[in-house]
Formats: sequence, C-alpha cells, structure tokens
Amino acid sequence: MTTLQSFPRQGVPPAHLPVPLQAPIQAVVQQVLDDRRLVGAVILVARDGALIHQQAAGFADRESARPMTLETVFRLASVSKPIVATAALALVAQGRLDLDEGIERWLPEFQPRMADGHSARITVRQLLSHTAGLGYRFFEADTTGPYARAGVSDGMDASGISLEENLRRLASVPLLFEPGTAWGYSLATDVLGALIARVHGTSLDEAVRQRVTGPLGMVDTGFVALDPQRVATAYVNDTPQPHRLAEGETVSAFEGAVGITYSPSRLFDPQAFPSGGAGMAGTAPDLLRLLETLRQGGGTLLPSEWVAEMARDQTAGRELPDAPGFGFGLGFSVLRDPVLAASPESAGTWRWGGAYGHSWFVDRAQGLSVVAFTNTLYEGMCGRFVTDLRDAVYRALEVQ
Repeated sequence: MTTLQSFPRQGVPPAHLPVPLQAPIQAVVQQVLDDRRLVGAVILVARDGALIHQQAAGFADRESARPMTLETVFRLASVSKPIVATAALALVAQGRLDLDEGIERWLPEFQPRMADGHSARITVRQLLSHTAGLGYRFFEADTTGPYARAGVSDGMDASGISLEENLRRLASVPLLFEPGTAWGYSLATDVLGALIARVHGTSLDEAVRQRVTGPLGMVDTGFVALDPQRVATAYVNDTPQPHRLAEGETVSAFEGAVGITYSPSRLFDPQAFPSGGAGMAGTAPDLLRLLETLRQGGGTLLPSEWVAEMARDQTAGRELPDAPGFGFGLGFSVLRDPVLAASPESAGTWRWGGAYGHSWFVDRAQGLSVVAFTNTLYEGMCGRFVTDLRDAVYRALEVQ
C-alpha cells in the first residue's frame, strides 16, 4: 500500500498496477489530448490510501515541448479554497475562531452593507460556505458592474493593490443578499484569508504553511512560485487547438458573464496580495496529500468532527446554479443526490475545481480521492473531460 507521505513527486504510472485498471483512465486522457482539448494533464487516483493510478501526459509547455511531469507546478485558482478552508478550520478547532461569530470581531474595518444601507452580520461559516452575500467581479455582465466600478480584484489579475485595499473596495459595494439567505460563489475566501492572517498574527502565506502545507509536507504549494521552469504554461481552449493565455487576457466560462482577467505572471510576483480564493500554486501530489488526510479523518491536522462539519451541506437544501443535486460544505461542494446529478459518485462526495483547468473529488464511501490538474481552461475545469474522467475512474473500480 502506498502511504500518504510516499505519494510520488515524479515518475511514471506504477508498473505493478493491472492494465485493465489503468486502461479506461488512460483512454480518456489520450482522447482529450488527441482532440486537442487539453495541452497537458496530471492525473492521480488513490483508493483506501493506495495510489492506484498516476499519469503525467502531454506538455507543460507546448511551444518548447517541455513534457508534463508529476513535479509540474500549476496555478491553482480555486483549488486554493479547500487549502485555506482547512487552515481556517484548524483555527476553529483551537478555539481561536468561532464559525458562528460575526467576523467584525476580528475584521472591524470590513463592514459591507445591504443596498438599503443597513448593516449586515457575516459569520465565518458564511464565508466558508459562500452564503455571505458577496460575489465575484467575473460574474458581472460587463465592465460597468458594481464590482468593476469599485475596482475589485478577483485575485487572478495584476491589480497592484493590497489585500486590505481590495477588501475596502469590496466592502464599498452592497451585498447581493442578506447573509445566510442564499448561496453565491464569491470572494468570501479572500475575506477569509484576511481573517486567518489577522487571527494567526502572520501573513496568510505563513499561516497556511504552519497550519496545513508544512505539516503535510506540501513543499511545492504556496502563494509564490520560485522556479518558473517547473510551472505549467496556461492555455485557453480554442480552434483548432488551445492558444497560450496572454497576460491580461479576459476569458469567460459562463454565458452572459464578462469573465476572468488573468495575469499568468502574478504567480511570480511576491508583492501580489495573497488571494485565499485564487492565488496559490502547487502540484497534484501535494493536493492529494491534503485530500487523503481529510478523507481519512484529518489526522493530526484537523479533528475528525471538524472534517465532518466541512463535509456537511451548509446550504439548507438550496441548489447550486447549474449543479443539480449538489450543495456546499465548508470549502467545497457536497453531492446530495447522485440521481439528480446523473453521477456514479456516492452521496456525500466532495468536489471542486480551479479556473486554470483543474478538478478533484473525494468519494469517502468508496475510499476514493482523485486529482486532475491540467493547463487548459476551461476544459480541465468544467469541460467534457471532467465527466469523462469521473466515469472512467468508476469503470476502472469495477475491474478491481
């Protein structure tokens, strides 16, 4: 059995694994590369603590023919959310944060209001579950939306402002709904990052290192990448093949939304503010270490009761937009109804992704953790590849 600490950082698919087990997954990866919907990918599948599939395929950089490897570093975007959420829950477990306390206790300067001007109380739980009434600039219909007018950064652009300034701008825009009354994906994790830093008494980067990445040996995960030659080049789905993501390029993943303005170089700028919701970089094996630790109950990182709370749907039965059957926990989505979602995953499965082209899920009932990092947006986050890979993993399990 492969232990958590021995999940590989480099190499090829384990030779001892039966070919029928790997074949469905390899076929999906090869097809998406042949179709030129992805440039490169790293796929890791663990079951009951054993690594049953690992694969690095395609190019980390197509133009220089630099191959993808298990050591390749990716811009994580929203894959940072469960990492930062774990750091917050570690502080809750220590009694330094309270899930249902108003955040004004620790961040008195952050006091957004409703459209009619009345004050609103936001709790730590609401930040973690995206029920705080905040939004994202990239969801706005055009460049004249309230977040755009206020100059709010989504954490992936080269804004040149501090986290404190971004929160000031964010607080100047009325909340979209009364906290706790609806669900809306948002900059809440960036606010949570500022809260963690304040409570921990360090930078967010240092707090995450001490509470999560350090204890787990996630040595390649952080807010700044030190070696550009290890970082995957970012690409955008296009015809006849993906094009290289340009500095400052805006790409929308949703019809009717203006989209995300990207700064691929932001990752190398130590002065860029640490975006808890979108600003980290890391490797697939690093993320698998975290997911496996949480799947197994948290280990020394987090008491099991707080892992259970992370995994509990916090939305009071509300549906996530365009995601039938899913609710949301504290840092990731939670599958409520596999039939409604048309998914082979077990009820309670955790799942999320990242805008640079990533997806991951944990099916605790099956003892399963899957990480799929790609360098192609948005196919690797919400394209056909994501469901094809999911289905291939479950087909592979049938032959065990």
